[in-house]
Amino acid sequence: MEIKGTVIQLLQMQTGMGKKGPWKKQEFIIETQAQYPKKVCLSAWGDKVDQYKLVVGDVVNVSVDLESREYNGRWYTEARAWKLDKVGAGSSQGARGNDFPPPGDEPFASDSQASDDLPF
Repeated sequence: MEIKGTVIQLLQMQTGMGKKGPWKKQEFIIETQAQYPKKVCLSAWGDKVDQYKLVVGDVVNVSVDLESREYNGRWYTEARAWKLDKVGAGSSQGARGNDFPPPGDEPFASDSQASDDLPF
């Protein structure tokens, strides 16, 4: 599932020690760019936290996995970001632009531009 929106808040990073070693988690809030914008809390775990380096105001396209688990009869759902692309400056798509050549001089310029002769 993909969600596109603007980062509006970065929550405090959480760290801890588990069976497999230390872990870290960064949650962030994005506001979607739909007709009726919604706020969504997403999380990044482990090395993804350092990889993304988000700043409030970034426009992002996030691929997420939804995961639910039960604890004491209640269900908790998490939207975990597994891929994040910043839209605009710095992204490979934004830097490419379109495939048209840059505008230049007239391609059929000749020495006799003053005459109204047709080229055919």
